[in-house]
Amino acid sequence: MLPASRRLALSLRRALALGCQRTSARHYAEAAPAAGGVAQMAFTFASPTEVFYNEANVKQVDVPTLNGAFGILASHVPTLQVLKPGVVTVFTEDGSAAKYFVSSGSVTVNADSSVQLLAEEVAELDQLDLTVAKSNLEKALSELASASDEAARAEAQISVEANEALVKALE
Repeated sequence: MLPASRRLALSLRRALALGCQRTSARHYAEAAPAAGGVAQMAFTFASPTEVFYNEANVKQVDVPTLNGAFGILASHVPTLQVLKPGVVTVFTEDGSAAKYFVSSGSVTVNADSSVQLLAEEVAELDQLDLTVAKSNLEKALSELASASDEAARAEAQISVEANEALVKALE
């Protein structure tokens, strides 16, 4: 007879091989620091062509993810999320906010309060035009309606989703 730990390992391997979903354990953030010690978040935000923040101390970052939008503060629970098209809002220590539109990417929140946000494409929200965004959405919807194969339909659907998020952000 196999030891219990070996039986458990084999059972787990069989379950995974059969396609069972894995469950994850939730880990909680550390307690907030005492009144004298203020927790800080080191925030890095970049795209392939530009670095917007490099380990900057910020107060809060709001991000759109496939699991829903959420805000990140210092001492946030560690997580790794996939970004969806939408607005990233960065609140600096002085209370000002900067808004960016991201197409996709990932955000990593680490136990040491560092956060890395890597986006495929980024544009400052105040530099985008609602009229152009609506026009691009109409074009994407037309391409989706006339798509002749699965690949063209998938590309058009991605374009529609990104343009819908952009129009929503600008309205």
